[in-house]
Amino acid sequence: MSDPTNEIIHQRLTLLREELLAEKEAASESAAPVELDQTRVGRLSRMDSMQQQAMAVEQNRRRDVQLQRIEGAFQRLERGAYGTCVTCGETISADRLEFDPTIFFCQRCATKADRR
Repeated sequence: MSDPTNEIIHQRLTLLREELLAEKEAASESAAPVELDQTRVGRLSRMDSMQQQAMAVEQNRRRDVQLQRIEGAFQRLERGAYGTCVTCGETISADRLEFDPTIFFCQRCATKADRR
């Protein structure tokens, strides 16, 4: 890929990373442990809080996975391997990369991985 294209990809990945880190920072209180004192909060309210906490923890885990994928895309970009399937070495279609710039499988290899 050409240098202007690499710069655009780098900017897009940087923006995605910044958005995820901002979301993670904003959501940090949601994943805090739920207080178990029944005199302050009713049982159903506490159960609702525990469910919200569990959902916040899962969202945070997904953000972490996406951040790892972004870092992997940065590494592939630096090595000159961005846009190349990590399994077969074929070029990943521009449409797939436009949809998700962290993609690292071509369509064929992604389909094979999904079948496993």
